[in-house]
Amino acid sequence: MSWRKLMEMKLLQMLNSDLGERKKWKKKIGEGRCYVGDGGWKKKGAFCCAHTVLEMNYTEQQLTAAVVSHELRPVLATEDLGIPSRLLSMINKCWDGNPNNRPTFDEIVKELDLILEHCKLKKEEDIYVRPVNLHVDQPVDNTEHLQAYQESFSWSTRGEHLTATSANNSDLITTCEFYDKPSVYHPILSWGSYATCGRREAMEDTHFILPRICDEKDVYAFGIFDGHRGAAAAEFSSRAVPAVLQTSGFMGSPANALVEAFIRTDAAFRKELDSYRKSNRCIQKDWHPGCTAIAALIVRNKIFVANVGDCRAIICRAGNPISLSKDHVASCPQERERVIRQGGHVHWQVDTWRVGLPALQVTRSIGDDDLKPAVTAEPEITENTLCPDDEFLVMASDGLWDVISSTEVINIIKDTVKEPGMCSKRLATEAVERGSKDNITVIVVFLRPVSTAERIY
Repeated sequence: MSWRKLMEMKLLQMLNSDLGERKKWKKKIGEGRCYVGDGGWKKKGAFCCAHTVLEMNYTEQQLTAAVVSHELRPVLATEDLGIPSRLLSMINKCWDGNPNNRPTFDEIVKELDLILEHCKLKKEEDIYVRPVNLHVDQPVDNTEHLQAYQESFSWSTRGEHLTATSANNSDLITTCEFYDKPSVYHPILSWGSYATCGRREAMEDTHFILPRICDEKDVYAFGIFDGHRGAAAAEFSSRAVPAVLQTSGFMGSPANALVEAFIRTDAAFRKELDSYRKSNRCIQKDWHPGCTAIAALIVRNKIFVANVGDCRAIICRAGNPISLSKDHVASCPQERERVIRQGGHVHWQVDTWRVGLPALQVTRSIGDDDLKPAVTAEPEITENTLCPDDEFLVMASDGLWDVISSTEVINIIKDTVKEPGMCSKRLATEAVERGSKDNITVIVVFLRPVSTAERIY
């Protein structure tokens, strides 16, 4: 059966269904927006590459968690599959992030009638009808288009380029020359991660896992980057920070290496961004992306954590959470004073203290060049000695910590099969189910041998 015949059958089936008796609007998952009623869900299911939701007895929160954990978020088909552009345009309007820009039910029915009429008159390969503007009075918002265009530039590749420039620096030591003394305790590591955009439409989190850095079997690095005002800074940093760590040889101490990695990454990104803005590739010149960041360096029995912003890391020690970082936010009096001393402006807006015109809540970050030097990229470093009582390390972006406490994180992991990837996924899914509105990235590192089989009595 040809695609045209199949589409006609689907359209006729939807148009003939008793849509008038159905609810006109349903809430969009997690966004508080509305979709056209059950018929709208049918249309999306018919012309999407993935199902939305079938007949399942979910609450709204459970449904959102299922969409995240089972990858049920629909992906629209494209014109290369032979679908008329006018139909795709109409479906995209139904998915518009602004409820006011979505077509009414009557407009959808009218548009489907027109599409069906054209399908009957023309062959599939000749179909081209300019989409009708269903909301002529609505202003055009190019923000998403601009961001998509700017994000299409490969910031990950540019960050990775820092590896080559670092390696060419003859002053760098390329071997690990610290902590030659044998340690009494040797943690045995296993690790896993999980990342999801959650309720957000775009993913701005990135992360890296770098085992056996510098070819040393007892040296590991982990990092999470939470982007804002776009994913550019996070994508760049997730490649640049490990690149600098690998080529720096730590030059004296792991703590110094982490500070250098953050500072150099920030400088390199802002330089790259400045060149990009001056080029013809950048449409929106007033664009200042940034990211919060946390990185952990485990060197034999020592763990060093560098943090800027509100990502967090904890260790479970003898069943209790031990914080390895603290949030750098404007609500912290010390951070507020530091920002003001360095020429920044702090003001109260909505529900908390914020920095500058962009109203950032965080006071340290990589990028955000319009707020430098007040919003510094210099990380705060913590150093701890690992011991047999240390069970696991958890690192996550604020999408997790906004809704789950450190104690709850420990309890959830203890109640989960001891496979780090599975633990990471369960934490992220639980955060979504509890209403987290942000991207979520979780890294779980077990610090001693674990088994997926456990005694339960």
